[in-house]
Amino acid sequence: QGQLVDSGGGSVQPGGSLRLSCTASGFTFSEYAMGWYRQAAGKERELVAEIRSGSGSPNYADFVKGRFTISRDRAKNTVYLQMKRLEAEDTAAYYCHARFKTWGTWYDYWGQGTQVTVSS
Repeated sequence: QGQLVDSGGGSVQPGGSLRLSCTASGFTFSEYAMGWYRQAAGKERELVAEIRSGSGSPNYADFVKGRFTISRDRAKNTVYLQMKRLEAEDTAAYYCHARFKTWGTWYDYWGQGTQVTVSS
């Protein structure tokens, strides 16, 4: 069974930076699109960023464009989310996600989540 382990969360002041990491195992990492989602207290989970398996093309939510960067290291089966100029509104639990589709069937995995808290 596939597994994702995400880490790197913590507490930071506004304007600070954090880098989240997610290491995959149990599936072919290169075949999966990877993404980061977040869920703040009392809110629905929302997509933060994603990166395609083949082209590596990233896509970002409007609220993080210019501040966050998603990348993947296929040799390490790891995806990263570099977060800069963090704001209080970025406070949430961040979850790594992997997805793959073949023969019309979707497969996906979720990390356990890592908390990011931005406060002064």
